[in-house]
Amino acid sequence: MLVRYSWPLTLALACWIVLSGKMWGQDRSERGDVPSKILLPGLQDNAQVLLPNGWSLAPAGTQIPMGDFPVNAALSPDGAFIAVLHAGYGDHEIRIVSTSNSKVVSSASLAQTFYGIGFSKDGKHVWASGGEDERIYLFPFDSGYLAAPQLIVLGGRQDRLVISGIAELPSSNKLLALALLGNQLLLIDPETSRISKRLSLPTDAYPYGIAVSSDEKRAYVSLWGLASVVAIDLESWELIDQWSTPSHPTELILIDEGRNLLVACSDDSSIVLIDCTSGAVQEKIRTSLFPTAKNGSTPASIAVSPDGNVLLAANADNNNVAIFDIRERGKSRSLGFIPVGWYPTSVRIHPSGEKIFVTNGKGMSSSANRNGPNPLLGRTPVREYIGQLFDGTLSVIATPSPNELATFTRTAYSVSPLEDGAAVHQRSEGNPIPAKVGDPSPIRHCIYIIKENRTYDQILDDVLEGNGDPNLCIFPESVTPNHHALAKQFVLLDNFYVESEVSADGHEWTMAAYATDFVEKTWPLSYRGGRGKLTYPSEGKLKIAEPSSGYLWDKCREKGVDYISFGEFINNGPTLADPATTKMEALQGHFDPWFRGYDLDYPDVKRAERFIEKWNELEERNQLPGLIILRLPNDHTYGTRIGKPTPTAMVADNDLALGMVVEAISKSKSWAETAIFVVEDDAQNGADHVDAHRTVALAISPYIRRGSVDSTMYSTSSMLRTMELILGLDPMTQFDAAATPMYNSFQAEPDLTPYQSMEPAVDRNAVNVAGAWGSEASMAMDFSKEDAADDLLLGDIVWRSVRGPDSPMPAPVRSAFVFAQVEDEDEVDDDEAE
Repeated sequence: MLVRYSWPLTLALACWIVLSGKMWGQDRSERGDVPSKILLPGLQDNAQVLLPNGWSLAPAGTQIPMGDFPVNAALSPDGAFIAVLHAGYGDHEIRIVSTSNSKVVSSASLAQTFYGIGFSKDGKHVWASGGEDERIYLFPFDSGYLAAPQLIVLGGRQDRLVISGIAELPSSNKLLALALLGNQLLLIDPETSRISKRLSLPTDAYPYGIAVSSDEKRAYVSLWGLASVVAIDLESWELIDQWSTPSHPTELILIDEGRNLLVACSDDSSIVLIDCTSGAVQEKIRTSLFPTAKNGSTPASIAVSPDGNVLLAANADNNNVAIFDIRERGKSRSLGFIPVGWYPTSVRIHPSGEKIFVTNGKGMSSSANRNGPNPLLGRTPVREYIGQLFDGTLSVIATPSPNELATFTRTAYSVSPLEDGAAVHQRSEGNPIPAKVGDPSPIRHCIYIIKENRTYDQILDDVLEGNGDPNLCIFPESVTPNHHALAKQFVLLDNFYVESEVSADGHEWTMAAYATDFVEKTWPLSYRGGRGKLTYPSEGKLKIAEPSSGYLWDKCREKGVDYISFGEFINNGPTLADPATTKMEALQGHFDPWFRGYDLDYPDVKRAERFIEKWNELEERNQLPGLIILRLPNDHTYGTRIGKPTPTAMVADNDLALGMVVEAISKSKSWAETAIFVVEDDAQNGADHVDAHRTVALAISPYIRRGSVDSTMYSTSSMLRTMELILGLDPMTQFDAAATPMYNSFQAEPDLTPYQSMEPAVDRNAVNVAGAWGSEASMAMDFSKEDAADDLLLGDIVWRSVRGPDSPMPAPVRSAFVFAQVEDEDEVDDDEAE
């Protein structure tokens, strides 16, 4: 039992709080959630930290600064130390923290790692995954210090194992290791540094976590990609059973002397209890704040109290730890929640039961750092990136008393914008955006336009009516006259944020209001200059990346709303003469195979021409879908690659294409029933004086409050929620369910005045020439897919291409977490392989 209090008493107190209506069901105006002033991300008057996605932080306990994306943690057998593994975009490392005084005792750098970390039973060694480097690090450990590691090399550059979970077999001094991409269980002998046995697991399994019975006769492995757990006989070295679970099983814990297994299912907001004899699921425990909440809590890490009576789950996307009384198996009861930091990745309980430890992958605070260093092309680059500005943390929390847990639980609800699984928002009478799903709207067609990688200040900060900083503008009105005119003639959105950091999670958030833990945990490894094994996970490239809650088109299909995609989640044909394809089952028959998706060599103006042709055709046939998704990606730019269009030319091309699309729609007979929504998939690395997640967003419709400025704090999920309400779609996740609809941008009476596009006052045919600042680096960059190029360097090149070679890009202001860039190091040599 956790020692400071009686769990039944806590349960009774938590139930009293719920029944008294103090957690939910309370009017939002009484809670102070209706803003009386413009809200910006960062520290608020109530001492909470407002995140760009509309959620807040008010973490419990003491916060110990950590490095870049602490992803997992392990306690030493005596509980004296906790080892924290970091696997983000920047430095990969282990930090050893004393549990008695919360001081960092030592650290060790790793070339690369991924999830796996643990202590030997005798406490004399720490092991860690070597990720794509196909190795395991085995560190001698003594009194908080790590000695030089033994390298157990399991493969080389040509192999695709990628070590994830690792477990010990103390009686034989062997290790069990999972190969995430190799779909194997490996038996490893540390004395010889060799693989003794291999066991093949199902294809596309993505084995993640492992639990071993105390007699070492059985192992249980979570198959991240197949929604199942396998049981393995370690004596016969055979897979003996496979049991279904909800989506994305991750960490698992054996309890009751190995008779039962607890499995965290991160893409289902649940934990399941499995009978290890029959494989039957005895119970499914919801970890979200509300039982009716949609997907999105992301409980990827679990822990059980030393007495086996209490279960803790780290809800990564709810920023809390859920606590359950599990004394009566199959009849678990919620005890409450502890608020922690941003994106908790691992929860552990001290052997004494007196302390709880939580690693927060995305840190604690929101602040600005406009004067940070800049990358210097042509010399040794200064690689200070966001991970060095906003690091993760380790929360150290004393096991709460009943009153403390009640207070923590109240706080956990107060920092969430959810109301009983949904959200309540103020709306003017007659607003064309319905109050709830199913209510009528005069708008029948939503056009959703996706662009690439720009901040608000890069384009619109010279609009005097908005919250801009003209010193940061690099694509002003002369380059982007249509963006400016649309913002001025319709509505200027100067407080709009993306939830994402890069395109890998950006396109997921843009289409699903969520990015799974697989996307969050793997994109940093590929973006940091990885080994090419863990690849770009978004846009239908990998099945495991797709959230169980689906995408916007899935919700359309559920409600019988027709839809079509022009270039989003589409794979281009090898040449312009070849049709595009898609791996997305729901998009089959719902995309234009002759529309060119992401391809920087194909002008956006040509995309606009193709779209307008199809729009006119569909309108003539009276077949316009309810949802039309359109991709205009060329504001990504080629940097200063020689012979390619200049950044200014590409952004101007993108601007004119947008103007052409809006003009065509506004002059069509369907204009009176249409709303156009424009957003960047991510803001990535541009400079912005408010927050690097603040981006360019536009709302265009006859029902827009013309010439207005709407400084309501919105996010991409707000835009999705607005379209869902118009089209009668249910929300996909907790995030669009909780997001503020864009009511304040719309009015009851339409203004049918059409829009007239404008030609940018710059040369759209201008190309980069030899000697342009950054041309050599641009030539070496990979622009074949989104974000394959170093975004930090590319951002600086784009800035200098406009402002001049001697004008380094201002440091991005970020109130949210993005990972830090490091140089690739310590590559695995082929001759090190087995």
